[in-house]
Amino acid sequence: MEKQTQFDPGQSRPAVRRPTRVPARFPGENRAAPAPAPVAETPRETSAEPAAQPNAPVATADARVPLARRPRQLPVQPQTPPAPSVPRRPAPQPEQTAARSVPPAQPVPQQRTAQPQARPQTARRRKTKRTGAQIAWMIVRRTLIVLLTVVLLVVVGVLALCYTIVNGPSPTIRNQLVLTATQTSAMKWAPGVFMPQEEVDRIVADSHVVRQEEIHLDEFAPAVKTDQHGEVVDEWAAAIDGMLYETISGPTFKGYVLLIRDPSRVYVSTSSDFKSNQPGMQIFTGVDRDGAIAAINAGEFWDDGGGGTGGQPLGLTYSLGKMAYNDWSTRTFIGFDSNHQLIVAESMTRTKADSLGIRDAVSFQNGNTLITHDGDKVTLHYNDDNTGKAQRTAIGQRADGTVIMIVTDGRTAASLGATHNDIIDVMVSYGAVSAGMLDGGSSTMMYYRDWYTKYNVDVSTLDENQRRGMVNKFKAFTPPRFIPTYFMVRPEEGAAS
Repeated sequence: MEKQTQFDPGQSRPAVRRPTRVPARFPGENRAAPAPAPVAETPRETSAEPAAQPNAPVATADARVPLARRPRQLPVQPQTPPAPSVPRRPAPQPEQTAARSVPPAQPVPQQRTAQPQARPQTARRRKTKRTGAQIAWMIVRRTLIVLLTVVLLVVVGVLALCYTIVNGPSPTIRNQLVLTATQTSAMKWAPGVFMPQEEVDRIVADSHVVRQEEIHLDEFAPAVKTDQHGEVVDEWAAAIDGMLYETISGPTFKGYVLLIRDPSRVYVSTSSDFKSNQPGMQIFTGVDRDGAIAAINAGEFWDDGGGGTGGQPLGLTYSLGKMAYNDWSTRTFIGFDSNHQLIVAESMTRTKADSLGIRDAVSFQNGNTLITHDGDKVTLHYNDDNTGKAQRTAIGQRADGTVIMIVTDGRTAASLGATHNDIIDVMVSYGAVSAGMLDGGSSTMMYYRDWYTKYNVDVSTLDENQRRGMVNKFKAFTPPRFIPTYFMVRPEEGAAS
């Protein structure tokens, strides 16, 4: 398409040529077409616009080109629209003398065809190959996040449960949980988190209130065992190493019992002289050092928050006929005199102990007297408010001198633990006329050398500590404790240790 030039009135107008229509030629027509008459051009002055000729034709935008000369229209090619221009302020135009002026030619609008828009190209993310270390760290990181989340939810749930129980409608369950926690070394502080310390002290004080029952000694004879024919059976006929080993069970606990026929074989073994600031010893080390056949943990010891070294006992302590330690504190006293009789008392001084001829003894917290006897009267010291369940260790004696050692499992789904009154009932069932509670919790341990072989126990069902000679299942967050005192049993005379 040719570009049309717009007319500027300030310039001189060119001469207008009259269009001439050429007549069409028909076939067979042989006449010549007349030549167009020349058009005279009038000279124009450049200073002013000439007057319009009245008879001259006006050129318009829709003037037609003769048919013979009509150009072929080409298809309009899509063109990019011109950039918009800032409109200019029109210049002042001079006065026009002509009556008629040629209107400026209108530009032919250009057709715009929609072009398909190209899809924006985004930069492709370059994939980086992770190394094995990066993959391992990613797995570890996600695993740790999951574990921490689970632990946090468990802790929050336990705290909410404890708060609900402590402040809930059941004082019995509340007291039981408080007493269970206070009887451990590492969790004594826990009840004070959920309730005032004054309330905790009141519950503990009420647990020391004792309900005593008196029974005549004749009623305390152990049950006589008979066979299927009704004949009396000697219970010591099946004894091994002069001892009987049995298991017991209660509503919430599982326990183990050792009966030692000769009380003179039982003594207190100490880890050191308690003057050289040495730590305590494990039960395996103690029995190997002394060549003992059996042992249980004994007295209380200094254990700050469950992290003590077990090197120093608490309370009056005797070993092999001599006083081994004394801090002049008042505690439950449990020991044997020179006649091999078990003495249990709520308090004991060194002077009184020497007068009684004490040879081996330890001390434990107040309120742990279980059974005492005076002549033919046997007194059971029940404590109905002491409902805490835990691992327990106790020692008692029959009227015939047989020593009774008891330990119970605790803090597991299979055995929650035994209460104060549970141990009294077990002692009574074995005919004990005197008995006292020893240190318990994570200190509870019973050792009997090769017991699983002597009593045909499947070794595959035992844990590592039991294979070494421990009878009970030691459930604690640490290895077997280092403690200062044990009640040990010597081998029978003439028996190989």
